[in-house]
Amino acid sequence: MAFDSILSNKLRSFLTMLGIIIGVSSVIMIVSLGQGGQNRITAEFEKIGAATVSVKVNAQNANISDYITYSDMEQIKAKIPYVKYITPQLQKQGIANSSRKTKTAIIIGTSDDLAGLSNLEMLAGRFFNTIEYLEGRPAVVIDDIAAKDLFGTDDVVGKTLDIGPKTSTKKVTIVGVTKSQLGMFSMGNQENIPVFIYVPAPFVEVLYSSSTPIDNIMIMATSKDYTESAGNAALNMLQNRHGNRGREVYKVDNILKQLDQINNVLGIFTAFIGAVAAIALLVGGIGVMNIMLVSVTERTREIGIRKAVGARTGTILFQFLTESVIISSLGGIFGLILGLAGGYGIGSLVSIVPSVKPEVIVLAVLFSSAVGIFFGIYPARKAARLDPIEALRYE
Repeated sequence: MAFDSILSNKLRSFLTMLGIIIGVSSVIMIVSLGQGGQNRITAEFEKIGAATVSVKVNAQNANISDYITYSDMEQIKAKIPYVKYITPQLQKQGIANSSRKTKTAIIIGTSDDLAGLSNLEMLAGRFFNTIEYLEGRPAVVIDDIAAKDLFGTDDVVGKTLDIGPKTSTKKVTIVGVTKSQLGMFSMGNQENIPVFIYVPAPFVEVLYSSSTPIDNIMIMATSKDYTESAGNAALNMLQNRHGNRGREVYKVDNILKQLDQINNVLGIFTAFIGAVAAIALLVGGIGVMNIMLVSVTERTREIGIRKAVGARTGTILFQFLTESVIISSLGGIFGLILGLAGGYGIGSLVSIVPSVKPEVIVLAVLFSSAVGIFFGIYPARKAARLDPIEALRYE
């Protein structure tokens, strides 16, 4: 009888479900994309961070003599057996000027070890070698986004580029093109995104005509089991070589610990947006209650006849409660399907694979059913408590 009543008013039943459908689909899309985004970021971090630590100079406690030198890095790599790669991280802002256009550039001074440490995927050419690094030669590597933006193609190996501060650029030769590590963050207006250019660290001093102290180095251990040991050993060596033990000049950070902080922030953000979307479920529940009250009013005479021929109060209550639960549950199922489809559709556009845990699916359907029960109780009780004499006289 509940199904017959719903099917006899198809359009009204669908419009009643719509609030539930929108609420459930919104929650499912947001949660699935949020979890998928976390998984994507975790995977990207694990590529470079499973065995990687950074050692940074605390500028507040450091003198100029405390900054890391190229000799320090050579000794760390040579004397600490579980250090596999080590590279400085010098970052400057400037411009990159090709024959086609001029772009804001992030110029990253690093070593040839970066290719192995960051697991860079070379699309063409090669990364600059040890000799080019040590001698600070003008050999650079750019990512594919920068290549297409500056030259209109990623076939740029051997081409030249002018880079550096706006007032004084220098000509460099592109020796390789790497796949961009921006990933899903590269979406949007490319005109507003700076290009990334990797140069030998000593060449940064040539570009900017000044000494550039090294305040940050990245270290990759031979395995993730030695990550902490590699960081501590490097810290001890730097303190011994610079004679600054006890002053807290250097700080060791595990990359994966930073990932935990990012995931916490993303989790809070996803939960907040999901809670906002869940308000649509509340609106949908109110819609269910409204329509059920209308249904009770329309069927007052029917209720009176049923009670007159022996229908119990509990039977009437259960009938109307069943109708509200069916409407809410069907809305939840359709919303779930729509949410998954929307999540995968949006995910394909931003290169994120949505992730939905089975318990989330079960919870969504149960919650929509609970909405039907909660908002259906009042109309059902109102129907069940109708006086049969008054109901039969109702016109």
